[in-house]
Amino acid sequence: MQYKRKIHKNIIWTIVSLILAVSTIRLVLKEGNNISLRELTTVISSSNKIFLILGAISSLMYVWFEGVAICSILKSTEYRQSKVKGLLYSTSDIYFSAITPSASGGQPASAYFMIKDGIPAGIATATLILNIMMYTISILVLGIVSVIISPNAFWGFSGFARFLIYLGFTILSVLAFFFYALLKKEKLIFNPLKKMIFFLYNKKIINEKDKKLSKLEKIRNDYTVCSSLISGKKRVLVSSFIWNFIQRTSQMIVPMLIYASLGGNKVAMATVFSKQCLTTIGYNFIPIPGGMGIADYLMIDSFIEVMGEQMAYNVELISRGMTFYICVFISGITILVGYMVRRNRKK
Repeated sequence: MQYKRKIHKNIIWTIVSLILAVSTIRLVLKEGNNISLRELTTVISSSNKIFLILGAISSLMYVWFEGVAICSILKSTEYRQSKVKGLLYSTSDIYFSAITPSASGGQPASAYFMIKDGIPAGIATATLILNIMMYTISILVLGIVSVIISPNAFWGFSGFARFLIYLGFTILSVLAFFFYALLKKEKLIFNPLKKMIFFLYNKKIINEKDKKLSKLEKIRNDYTVCSSLISGKKRVLVSSFIWNFIQRTSQMIVPMLIYASLGGNKVAMATVFSKQCLTTIGYNFIPIPGGMGIADYLMIDSFIEVMGEQMAYNVELISRGMTFYICVFISGITILVGYMVRRNRKK
């Protein structure tokens, strides 16, 4: 029954995300002087195919490198996994993060497949917390790098957009410290869970309190061992950061490559990259699936200054289509195939 509820919940969020995606695309097309999909197709067909293909490859590498980052952490434990399984962990995170508010479904979905592969829940949890911590730090570092590359990029945003970037940088910084605290102090996770078990037992919602507490303690021990192991090894931390940094960079350079493919000024490519880094900070904390709407607004708001209104809308639509919509679609297909293969093997 609980499994069916989860399926229904995911279906509902998928439908909501589809409606939000269609509404966002329609709004962007309308605001861009009523751009039609036919006109956009013409723009793509007349683009420089080398830069266009590089943009497509780079957006797909974003999916691949997250799996590599997760596997690099697991490599430090006795539960090493292949890059193919890492891809399944990555796509499940990307897909469910994209269809749930605040990306709340990403890590649990990834943990589900990790546990199915025999990785203890505690180790899976510690691995994913370290990965999301490095993911968050990578965004912040890229934001700093963008200011170094193009110091005036930030001031090209509107007042409201700059406010979102300020707020995003603050919230992401707090989250990075919070994830670090979770790795060092497991009680921040497990004490509330323990209290919840007592509460549910006292309310007669669950039975076998001792059995559930014993299971939670086992997960806690695995988590403590894993967090101590990975947080005590600089090599693991550096490796995890590097792969996450590459992953985030592979996504953020896509608008720059699309801009070049549409005949943009090569000198301004670095500025486009810098603006995209800041844009990511401005929407990454927004509790909307995939930051839909906000991400589009920030991208267009920043690109217009560099390339003019018409090209800004074209670059935004094409690059956002590659880095978000196509990646989410491919992730969904990958999860479905992975799930079917596992089910057939089990049969």
